[in-house]
Amino acid sequence: MTMDANDIDGGGDIDILLGNAFFTLGNLPPALKEKWKKQPLSLMILENTLIQKNKFFFKIAGMKKLFFILSVTIIFITGCKTSDKIKLPEEAEVLHQNENNLTDLIIYDIFSPPVASRIYVYTSLAAHEAMRHADEKEASIVAKLKGFSAMPQPDKNKKYNYTLAASKAFYDVMRQMTFSKDTITKFEEQTYAPFQVALDKEVYDSSVAFGEAIAKKIMQRAAADNYKQTRAMEKFYGSKDDGKWQPTSPDYLDGVEPYWMKLNPFILDSCSQFDPVPPPAFDKNTNSMFFKMNKEVYDTGKVLSQEQKDIARFWDDNPFVMEHVGHVQMATKKQTPGGHWMGIATIACRQGKANAVKSARTYALTSLALFEAFLSVFDTKYRYVYIRPITAINNLIDDKWDAYLQTPPFPEYTSGHSTITGSAATVLTYLYGNNFAFTDTSNRRYINMERKFSSFIQASDECSISRFYGGIHYKISVDRGAAAGKKIGQYIIDKIENK
Repeated sequence: MTMDANDIDGGGDIDILLGNAFFTLGNLPPALKEKWKKQPLSLMILENTLIQKNKFFFKIAGMKKLFFILSVTIIFITGCKTSDKIKLPEEAEVLHQNENNLTDLIIYDIFSPPVASRIYVYTSLAAHEAMRHADEKEASIVAKLKGFSAMPQPDKNKKYNYTLAASKAFYDVMRQMTFSKDTITKFEEQTYAPFQVALDKEVYDSSVAFGEAIAKKIMQRAAADNYKQTRAMEKFYGSKDDGKWQPTSPDYLDGVEPYWMKLNPFILDSCSQFDPVPPPAFDKNTNSMFFKMNKEVYDTGKVLSQEQKDIARFWDDNPFVMEHVGHVQMATKKQTPGGHWMGIATIACRQGKANAVKSARTYALTSLALFEAFLSVFDTKYRYVYIRPITAINNLIDDKWDAYLQTPPFPEYTSGHSTITGSAATVLTYLYGNNFAFTDTSNRRYINMERKFSSFIQASDECSISRFYGGIHYKISVDRGAAAGKKIGQYIIDKIENK
């Protein structure tokens, strides 16, 4: 038990602090924080609210009240254990909040959709590998994936809180794969605080150490997946050949992640395993398949209904959108398409009343479905380097035409949204059933929209067609992308479940 005094709230008066604390509430002065940091009990701040304006004056009744509070507090703290007072947060909700924090950070740091999928999968696999030990029947997922060495195992002579271990593994991996370290520190402090208070020091320390050990193994695989090597490869500016992709308006950016297919798959035999047939060849003839595809996009875009516009906007999830006002340009921050489906995974967990172990499994398999699908579709995109509708239509039909949505900076064929959502929806359907009706609120805090669906597949099919409504994909590209994505999702299920 300690007592100190300082102006904690900046109000110009002296506040009283009770307790020994490893974590702090409010702006604890550095000297006090250093003084207490080795003592893992709670901190209680008693603010002096009895000060009058321009006068330091305590009423007699106020002094009695203050001493009464101090007396009761001291008896309370010394008379019972901290673990008796503090109730840990619900286990699954801790994991949901961790994933939500990651999505916020990915938006803030502006990672491209493929890179975001890599961050989601490594963090989620780390969390599952720790969390699974809370249920002896839950098998390791990473043990069935390529490139991982044997994972650490719990010491039978030690006790663990696996939710804390999973969080530690999650944030350690997150810290090494993102930029905003100070933000991650805040996330960790908020997450670990109740565990620091409620758990015995031995359990807390062993749980943290176990999470750290898992994160270290996970990052060994990440360090060898070829991601780092692709950062130094030359930029891709497309081709001026007929029918090939060129940078598009308004910013004419170089192609995003042209070497993504060089990363090592976790489960696919190769990135081209589900490569669809080639797209129709470029042909200016008005009777050709190529011209008809572009005319279909053009005609549809001219008569979009409000519902079709809403669908296009709801599923846009384009982190590259730039707004131009005169000579000023502003980035509109949005979640990635993968982040959208990780949000849907959270909805499924909560609505399906999944416990922490199943929630961790849901995030791991959903992120795996997203990552493998991104590998596949970006292999397809840069294999065919296919022209975007806006380029073809401006050249062949109407040089004033613009798509309803801003075209993202990479080749058209096939649709990335269609592929990754087909894969994720197939996995979520396996986990939660064919007729899982839900309201997708994951986008509400970003664009103030939500939509209702009768199943994950219905949601993924709507997401797929949204790219056609948006004028950034041909119908054939969304259909073939969706078909490939569903095959990838099923392949993942079969491999993980040994079917």
